[in-house]
Amino acid sequence: MTGLVLLAVFTVLAVIGSWISPYDPSALSAATMSPPSAQHWLGTTNLGQDILSQILVGTRGVMIVGLAAGIIATALAVIIGVTAGFIGGVGDELLSALSNIFLVIPALPLIIIIAGQLPSSGELTVAFVISITGWAWGSRILRAQTLSLRRRDFVEAARANGESLWRIVIFEILPNLTAIIASSFVGTVTFAILSEITLAFIGVTSISNWNWGTILFWAQSNQALARGAWWWFVPAGMCIALLGMALSLINFGIDEFVNPRLRNTGQNARTMRRRGIRARIGFTPVARSAQPADPAQPAGRGRKDEA
Repeated sequence: MTGLVLLAVFTVLAVIGSWISPYDPSALSAATMSPPSAQHWLGTTNLGQDILSQILVGTRGVMIVGLAAGIIATALAVIIGVTAGFIGGVGDELLSALSNIFLVIPALPLIIIIAGQLPSSGELTVAFVISITGWAWGSRILRAQTLSLRRRDFVEAARANGESLWRIVIFEILPNLTAIIASSFVGTVTFAILSEITLAFIGVTSISNWNWGTILFWAQSNQALARGAWWWFVPAGMCIALLGMALSLINFGIDEFVNPRLRNTGQNARTMRRRGIRARIGFTPVARSAQPADPAQPAGRGRKDEA
């Protein structure tokens, strides 16, 4: 819930950020390198630009790239991974080889090369470039899960009833992969956001389009750390950390939903002792024995051996 709330806050800021920003993020003023004040809540740059306005306006670019890349990469992963796992044979070998090729290719250097050669590196263009390098891992996971599902009883029953191939995939296979697809989507969004910020920070994408990476690019270029202008880079870094934490918490929640063994039982140590739960073997509670295993064995020795 904490992750969902944080993600909802950033999503709202992405929608209304340009409307509620107090200044034009590119507008110059006489208040250069001003620390946080009543006029500029997060201070100004060396050109007098308002940092709060830059963060609010830049949230939209970060969220657009992350969500667009996540949707495209997840769609590719589902199509290729589920198809490879279900059809088997030569098709599986070819699609698995394609996934393996993209897995061994270093993603970030490839993104830098492709984005640097494009004439216009807009938000959607960057999202597409990131998505074509971020689908392979999710595809491998979905293929493995599909291989374990395609011989289950409910799938065999659907085949016996004469169901078509695509109907079995859509109505029998995909519902059982929903949680894994959601987890893959969240992981891809995290990768896309960090990649977009990295590209902007090193100056590969257009530095005229505001996002959090652009703010850090100008702060590093003008030696904000050496000049003691902490307000220039700390707020953007905090936004990156909070958004990354939100996505990580959502991913952890999805993992708990998928794997019941990771769920919290809600029983603290005192409650477990009161109920006589001594320990856990794996994830199965073991109750304390009221009597020693051997009736002839002294009670004190039994408790010692039990401890």
